[in-house]
Amino acid sequence: MTTSSNPTSGEGQRWLEGIVVLDLTRYVAGPVCTRMLVEMGADVIKVERPPYGDPNRSSRPRLNHRSGAHVQQNRGKRSLCIDINAEPGVELVRQLAAHVDVVVENFSPGVMDRKGLGYDDLTKVKSDIIVASISGFGQTGPLADQPCFDLIAQGYAGLMHMTGEPDGPPTFTGVAIADNNAGVHAFAAIGHALFHRERTGEGTHLDIAMVDSLLHFQEEAIHSTSMDPEFVDMRSGKEHPSMSPAGTFRGPEGWLTILCTQAQVENLWAAMGQPNLAKDPRFDTNPHRSQHRDEIREMVERWMATFDTDADVLAALSEARVPAGPILAPHDALTHPHFVERGLVRMIEDPLAGSIAIPAFPFRSTSSLPPDDHETPALGQHNAEVLGGILGVSQERLAALEADGVIMAKGH
Repeated sequence: MTTSSNPTSGEGQRWLEGIVVLDLTRYVAGPVCTRMLVEMGADVIKVERPPYGDPNRSSRPRLNHRSGAHVQQNRGKRSLCIDINAEPGVELVRQLAAHVDVVVENFSPGVMDRKGLGYDDLTKVKSDIIVASISGFGQTGPLADQPCFDLIAQGYAGLMHMTGEPDGPPTFTGVAIADNNAGVHAFAAIGHALFHRERTGEGTHLDIAMVDSLLHFQEEAIHSTSMDPEFVDMRSGKEHPSMSPAGTFRGPEGWLTILCTQAQVENLWAAMGQPNLAKDPRFDTNPHRSQHRDEIREMVERWMATFDTDADVLAALSEARVPAGPILAPHDALTHPHFVERGLVRMIEDPLAGSIAIPAFPFRSTSSLPPDDHETPALGQHNAEVLGGILGVSQERLAALEADGVIMAKGH
C-alpha cells in the first residue's frame, strides 16, 4: 500500500496547547468533533461508561479486540471509564468540569440537566466554561426530544429528497454525513467560542443540531423556492438540476462526471471534435442546453465510447480544460496519485490492530500543525492519571471506586 506521510504532521506547534476538553460523547458526531480538537493539540479526556465504553469499540471490522472506528475517532484521547448514572460518578465529572475549558456532549436534550451536569450547573463550578451540545434536532423546538440518527436527519433536512432519480425513491448518502457534518460544525463553533472567551472572558453554551447543519447545506433550493414560484426542488439523478452538460456520464469502463459552465462548454465541443455545436441554437445557452439534456447526454456518451478506457477519456477532457473526473470508490484514495501526494490517507500503527489506514486531517496551513503522535486508549486507561493527577484522588479511593463499579478499566 502506498501513501505519503501528512506533510503538516511534523514537529508542529500544538495550536490548542493547554486547552482541556471533557468529552462526554459517543458514536460519531461528538467523537468527530473531539477527535479534531485532539488533532489541534487539545487535551481531550473521554468519559466512557462501564462495562463496554463507547459503542464504537465494538464496531466492525475489529482485529485483536480493536475496532477501526474506535481507532479513527478516538486516537489521542485519554480514556476515563466512569459510571455517570451513579451519583459518585456524576460528582467526579462535576469536579473535573472545574478544571477544563470545554465540555462536549451528545446526549438527548435534557439528560445533562437531569444529571446535574447541564450548562447552568457547570457554570457554578467554572463560570467561563464552554459547553457544546450536539443533538439531532437541537436543544429547543417541538422535535427536540425526538430520537434522531443520521438517516432521520437526512430526511428532515431535505438531502434525501434531493438525492436519487426523479422517478425513484429518495436516497440517503453513502456516508454518515449528518453526524460528521455536525461534528465539524461543533469543532468550528468551539474554536470561535474560545476566541470569544479570550476577548470577553465569557463562556457559552453551543447548540449544534444535525438537522440544522444539514439544512445549511442547501445552497440553492431554499432561496430558489422563495424567489421563483416555478422552481421545483426535486432530485435530478444523473443530471445537475440547473446546469447542462453536468452530471454523470457512462464512459467506456465506468461512470465519469463532467460539469461545464458557459465558460467551458465550448472546450467540451472542441474535445468532441464538434466545435460547431457552440453555434447550434439548441446548445448556445445554459437554458437551451438544459432543455436538450437527453440529446447532449447521447452525444457525449457516444463520443466517450470511442475510447478504450476511462483514463483516455479523462486525458482528452483534461487537455481541453474541461472539468471532469472519475467516480472513485473510497478505497481508491489509498493509491490515487493525488491522494498520495497530498497525504490524504495516513497509515497509523495500533498496538493491537497493527497498521490501519485512516483519513488525514482535512486542512493545511503555512504554520505547522501539531504532530500526529496519537495512540488509541484502552478503556479506562487513564483513570488514575486523570482522577489522581487532576483531582488528587488517592490510590485507596481509586480502589474503592473500582470495587464499587463507579470506575473500571480493561486492557483494550
